[in-house]
Amino acid sequence: MASRSKPILMADGIRYRDLDGSGTLTPYEDWRLSPEQRARDLVARMTVEEKVGALLHASLRGAGGSFDTSADAYDLAQLEEMVSQKHISSVITRLVAEPEQFARQNNAVQEVAERSRLGIPMTISSDPRNHFQYTEGASNIGGGFSQWPESLGLAALGDVGVVREFADIARQEYRAVGIQMTLSPQADLSTEPRWPRQTGTFGSDPAVVSAMVGAYVAGFQGGDDGVSRDGVIAIVKHWAGYGAQPEGFDGHNYYGRYAVLPGKTIDPHFAAFDGAFAAHVGGIMPAYPVLQQVVLDGKPLEQVAPGFNTQMLQEELRQKRHYKGIILSDWLVTSDCNEYCRNPTKEHPQQIFDVATSWGVTELTQEQRYAKGLNAGLDQFGGVEDPQPLLKALKDGLITEARIDQSVERLMVSKFELGLFDNPYVVPEQASQILGNADHLAQAEKVQAQAQVLLQNKGNLLPMASVKGKRVWLSGMDSAAATAMGLSVVNDPAEADFAIIRASTPHEMLHPYFFFGSRQHEGRLDFRAGDPAYDALVKAKAAGLPSVFAIFLDRPAILTNVIDKADVVLGNFGASDEAVLSAITGKVHARGHLPFELPSSMKAVEQQNPAIANDSAAPLFPVGSGLSY
Repeated sequence: MASRSKPILMADGIRYRDLDGSGTLTPYEDWRLSPEQRARDLVARMTVEEKVGALLHASLRGAGGSFDTSADAYDLAQLEEMVSQKHISSVITRLVAEPEQFARQNNAVQEVAERSRLGIPMTISSDPRNHFQYTEGASNIGGGFSQWPESLGLAALGDVGVVREFADIARQEYRAVGIQMTLSPQADLSTEPRWPRQTGTFGSDPAVVSAMVGAYVAGFQGGDDGVSRDGVIAIVKHWAGYGAQPEGFDGHNYYGRYAVLPGKTIDPHFAAFDGAFAAHVGGIMPAYPVLQQVVLDGKPLEQVAPGFNTQMLQEELRQKRHYKGIILSDWLVTSDCNEYCRNPTKEHPQQIFDVATSWGVTELTQEQRYAKGLNAGLDQFGGVEDPQPLLKALKDGLITEARIDQSVERLMVSKFELGLFDNPYVVPEQASQILGNADHLAQAEKVQAQAQVLLQNKGNLLPMASVKGKRVWLSGMDSAAATAMGLSVVNDPAEADFAIIRASTPHEMLHPYFFFGSRQHEGRLDFRAGDPAYDALVKAKAAGLPSVFAIFLDRPAILTNVIDKADVVLGNFGASDEAVLSAITGKVHARGHLPFELPSSMKAVEQQNPAIANDSAAPLFPVGSGLSY
């Protein structure tokens, strides 16, 4: 029990927070009642404006109201306005700060919320923070969080126990700094090799994805039966079919606003979510793109994005799967897609304030989009903070207050389940101890090494059990890591005993003026002359060096012209230089298996069906490939 501005009540010798300042115990303040009872009482006391504010999931901003995550503090004056005037009680944080500072800033957010009329605490969400890949608006890195392989790496390792262990550690770290919701995991299937968001998935097999997602949800939420008081609400995404994007063009972008799932190809995409439902996931986030050529129960799917689609949300989620949790829209689905959203140029590149994802409903007004989304089944709208369109929709009769009450009650239940109404604060001094836990950091790095996939090992070059004093030529690796292993780093391949070349899957920047297009990996997957890693491999081969080609598989790379030049091909899904060297030396054995196939050519990629997993002709490395040593 903790308060900063509201008094503590004593009733029958028991302490309560007097959140409404009435001086008497109100049912929603009574922690002896169930979350559902407390939520019903609270919603009955809220004004229409407070209810509508609860349906908005806004962004915490840095100094001056900016979206700059390099700042180590929030703009609390801007937040005060959001809470007092707009009645917002859910926000995403993208702050990257040292653990104690991060915790203090999130406590300051809760202090602002506590001063509101009813003292409704803030739910603070975050994109994933415990991996390697950073994409602005989709993930974060830094700030002392333990660093694990991407979800693809956890899938490569194939151990649901490790997934649950990771999620449990991440849960402790999130709660230590005051984050109570994770906008993850991705239950999307990795079916289109060029799609840039595959690192966040658990691969291409719906049964594997389902099991991994279930373990992830249970670990984050603190148990198998839903959200616990010390848990973190998981928002599984993106319901459904998000990975089936032609040419891999992502749904954040206007040019990626469609996914195509002909026939029954959507069924595996649905099945990948089963584990999340079994673990009683707290939230679902619908996908961005309009799903084309889909027929459900004999009816063509309405050509609007899933967040506006009654068939996807009411019929498939609520009715067939009996889902009772929160449905949170992805970001900016109600915003207007202006000229620079549709067609940015070098002179006018798309900026963050030009981003919109209102696919299938762009011709509607904002008021109509909010109404359509809420009536289709959304409970909360991501990335927005203006309540006026929803208030106008209510005034104009496009939505009812009873429908709003349903969503607000779900949102408030989640806050009560987390214990936020009784104590939303964390102890900053403990945050650095939890985030800096040596055992957790060591386990994360061990898993980075284990999750690597040995694809080729000519002459049993690995493991190099004895490397002390050996001369190595490096490309793409920090020499300090190699020196720490006892290797002698040389600058001339002719002087080396062997080479280590770190690489990433090739990509192109096909849409440089789009906000996300300029940040995402698109286009080709094959190595060509001029690619630095490929040129380094050719140089090592010309020098007669045995070579280790260690590649980050954020997408399924085409290695056809690599395997004839490299002695060892070692795939990873997020690994430090130290973890790569651990696998090379056998200090920790790589024991992963590919969570998706690696195609043999770009022609095979272009001819495969984006909705179907592992269907390219004659893949170079089939799904499940992986050697032992």
